[in-house]
Amino acid sequence: MSQWLYPETPMYYSIRHLTKFAYTSPVSESIMETRMHPRSDAMQRCLTFHLSVSPRCRVFSYRDHLNNHIHHFDIPEQHAQLVIVAEALVEMQPHPEVPASLPEGAWAVLDKLLCEGDYWEMLLPSEFCVKTEALDQLAVELQLDRRDDPLTTLHRLNQQLYTAFDYRPKTTKADSPIDLALTARGGVCQDFAHIMIALVRNYLRIPCRYVSGYLYHGAQFKDRSDDQATHAWVEVLLPELGWVGFDPTNNLVAGDRHIRTAIGRDYSDVPPTHGVFRGRTESTLSVAVRVEPSEGTPSLDRELPVPDDWVILVEKAQAVPEPPLPRLRQLQQAQQQ
Repeated sequence: MSQWLYPETPMYYSIRHLTKFAYTSPVSESIMETRMHPRSDAMQRCLTFHLSVSPRCRVFSYRDHLNNHIHHFDIPEQHAQLVIVAEALVEMQPHPEVPASLPEGAWAVLDKLLCEGDYWEMLLPSEFCVKTEALDQLAVELQLDRRDDPLTTLHRLNQQLYTAFDYRPKTTKADSPIDLALTARGGVCQDFAHIMIALVRNYLRIPCRYVSGYLYHGAQFKDRSDDQATHAWVEVLLPELGWVGFDPTNNLVAGDRHIRTAIGRDYSDVPPTHGVFRGRTESTLSVAVRVEPSEGTPSLDRELPVPDDWVILVEKAQAVPEPPLPRLRQLQQAQQQ
């Protein structure tokens, strides 16, 4: 059998993902959907998954047309905060090494593959992956064209973006247009992925998609992405190899440390949380992510061990907020200060 489909000795990862929305004044209703359930495919398998929500509510789930797991819920009662805790155990197969190049004639094989398949969704512009003047300038700077074989070109582009752009949190926001990161020459993993997708689709004419998930950051690895946050990278369709992952944030080919939760055209298709609330207030978002190696599948009568500091973190997040001070008391404190 192909080594690409059936590698040896799997790895196991336990994943814990906490999200907290705190409101300055109570809201009367929250409607939310999440994409935190790791995918199961040839290279990875989600063995267990649990989603807990506070305030308590009934959670429903379904899969979209790209086979992403989506959970959704409605909290039709007054609350001052919303806490979501996702926990999963994933079995990850070790990925075989991706070659440095493809044989001569690979572009022709790729173009034939595109004519025979339905890949238009990952070839057209999307909300965050559009062709702009700044993107044109970058393509010229990087000398991006089809002069080499597809895989050689993608390896080079992955390294070029890693070198040309800095990893700088808070440079952009989740809904920032692509030109903000292009102008700043920096951003987070979401921006690196969007830039690479836009370049690959527009100048190489290769189907390219956005991947949302997690990256295991071991002490021995020199990743520059945040180990307390979710991660994002891209997958590109190639002859013989299928969808191959590239991580321009860390100059990596996606492997057995990259745990996939959802795929789409760009971030707008696969945000970890997406929802609305009813009320006139502001919200503050807090996120904590923990990805750790695991010994394997727990027995039926034993749950995954939970680190003490994670237990404390969850308990603090789920603690009932202190009630707002009466107006007179607020004025008295303000005068004292």
